[in-house]
Amino acid sequence: MMKRLPCLFLIILSNTFLSFASHKNDGLKFFKADDRKIRYVGRVDFSDRLKPRIWAPGVYIKAKFKGPYCEIILNDENAGGHNLNYLEIVIDGDKPYRVQTTGKENVIKVPGGLSDTEHTILICKDTESNIGYIDFIGLRCEQLLPLPTPPKRKIEYFGDSITSGTGMDQSVIACDKGQWYDQHNAYMSYGARTSRNLNADWQLSALAGVGLLHSCCNMKVVLPQIYDKVFLAADSVSWGFKNYQPDVVTICIGQNDGPQDSTLFCSTYVKLITSMRQHYPKADIICLTSPMADNTLLPVLKRYLIGITAYMNANGDKKIHKYFFSKQYHNGCGGHPDLDEHKLIADELTAYIKEVKGW
Repeated sequence: MMKRLPCLFLIILSNTFLSFASHKNDGLKFFKADDRKIRYVGRVDFSDRLKPRIWAPGVYIKAKFKGPYCEIILNDENAGGHNLNYLEIVIDGDKPYRVQTTGKENVIKVPGGLSDTEHTILICKDTESNIGYIDFIGLRCEQLLPLPTPPKRKIEYFGDSITSGTGMDQSVIACDKGQWYDQHNAYMSYGARTSRNLNADWQLSALAGVGLLHSCCNMKVVLPQIYDKVFLAADSVSWGFKNYQPDVVTICIGQNDGPQDSTLFCSTYVKLITSMRQHYPKADIICLTSPMADNTLLPVLKRYLIGITAYMNANGDKKIHKYFFSKQYHNGCGGHPDLDEHKLIADELTAYIKEVKGW
């Protein structure tokens, strides 16, 4: 056995060298995360520009590359040794495909068969901030090219699990199977869909379980406390609002609160809007009912929002609006809207934003 060790070592070394040489000679170049041709949209922590850290669902990265092949390199927090994030990958605006990280270090290969021309790639984090972060390391491709001019329109969506896309995607794993986050799909959520309908950038500032006064599931944070953070679940890393100035802000909150003392709920909501207005002086702010609300909660939320918007309008802010969804959407996991229902919610909201903005 001892005599075989040098030969075995040489075989391993030779295979490692061949693999490395093949990797280095495949015609692909490594482009680091801080390359100016890579665009980030959403709340990202750039403390380390070579490893931008992403917690929030719906944050996306865009790039344009030349050639038939590309690799995405990123790290996953892998919190607890089992929580692994899902991503949505979109090439040239076509149908997205869904991947899950496999561990702390990941090389995700874009499927073959692409033409040897120019392509755009979008990488969207599908899963919640409390599943863990991803650190984007960079791309390997033949050449990185400048992106087209980004959309002029921007929308931000504040909310809870509905807004973040929880429990909606049963295309691979059914409800009550696998892990609780296996059905998350921020890219196909109503906010992202609404923005694509309107040719706008999106930002989902949402956290499953959060409420205005009362959050569920033993959470210790509420929306007014965390709306100005990057890592919402931990109420940490301050967000620079100047980085993203939306034309429209929507607030979808109250599902986790349930019926509350009306004076306390409305006064807290008004304080939240007033605080947001300091950061977003020109945005139209739309207060939404919960798409999940049942026959008990819905009339309560309507009453709250009628009073809140009337108060704000009467006090000089005419750019505060309300929208009531036409019905309850609850065919996904845990009573959340499913994939098809998120499309319907987006269609409703798209039409209303067009009416408000004249888009």
